[in-house]
Amino acid sequence: MPMRSRRLPAEWEEQDGVLLAWPHENTDWKPYLKQVEPVFCEIAATISRFERVVILAPQQEPVAERLRRAGASMERITIWEVDTNDTWTRDYGPITVLDNGSPLLLDFSFNGWGLKFPADQDNQASRRLHELGALGAAPIENIGFVLEGGSIESDGRGTVLTTAECLLGPNRNPHLKRRMIEEELHRRLGVDRILWLHHGFLAGDDTDSHVDTLARLCPDDTLLHVFCDDVDDFHFESLQAMAMELESFRTGNGKPYRLIPLPWPSARFDEDGNRLPATYANFLIINGAVLVPTYRDVNDAVALEVVRTAFPGREVIGIDCLPLILQHGSLHCVTMQIPKGVLP
Repeated sequence: MPMRSRRLPAEWEEQDGVLLAWPHENTDWKPYLKQVEPVFCEIAATISRFERVVILAPQQEPVAERLRRAGASMERITIWEVDTNDTWTRDYGPITVLDNGSPLLLDFSFNGWGLKFPADQDNQASRRLHELGALGAAPIENIGFVLEGGSIESDGRGTVLTTAECLLGPNRNPHLKRRMIEEELHRRLGVDRILWLHHGFLAGDDTDSHVDTLARLCPDDTLLHVFCDDVDDFHFESLQAMAMELESFRTGNGKPYRLIPLPWPSARFDEDGNRLPATYANFLIINGAVLVPTYRDVNDAVALEVVRTAFPGREVIGIDCLPLILQHGSLHCVTMQIPKGVLP
């Protein structure tokens, strides 16, 4: 395998900050703003204890005032007036690779998870941030290939974990076959190995099984993954099959991964009785800490303890994300890490 100039960092590598987009009246959060804004305040305030926060919002001052009241470290927070359709920066924020050691921002196309939702503003957000100087001097590369950050997991050493349901589906890059999609990932991200998951899903998930809702690469060749042991739950067979797939995967050195199952939160439903995609796998790794979504559930404490086993050197902090799943996402989905060397 030839040496590649590009490397996709692991999320646990050192970061400059985290990107967030604020919920507002013109997003699908409009009916739930009173419930969800405190969640965004807590996420931003908690991150600001450890690193910087870059926020997209229609207006600066109302957001800044809410964050001040929430006790955020305002010297670490920058708010940019950039329009967005929604708040899921994991999927439309820039994916940063290191090209010969220097950061390069990849602005992949975002089509609203396969043309399910409007995405015209979101698809331009990274470019607008870059034009404003919010992302420093690192160059940005516009790419016609559709790829969302939540659909890939990197170990920082050339391996990517993803799902066939998302990347090989007909609503992202229908003109490309699997081999061509793999070539695009190799070329753009500098990865050598792609681990494909063919099983696993969450009811209520609009992303076509993003991997960050199901299984996460962690340090020391560890995989944290959702696990359902309730035979009466209709997720049972699919998640059991996913666990068997994960057992068959091998590291770059040919060894099995250390697999750690996450607990299964109680079923949550919206007001129409539709199941919501509650998952503990949607955690965010930042400098010195891991933020874990909680759901006012009996298994919240168990999930925090499980995550600690994979990240023994970091503070593990629960964030109440029950309001977030009302729009079918969670903590990792509304954040995008910005690796070291990017922010001015």
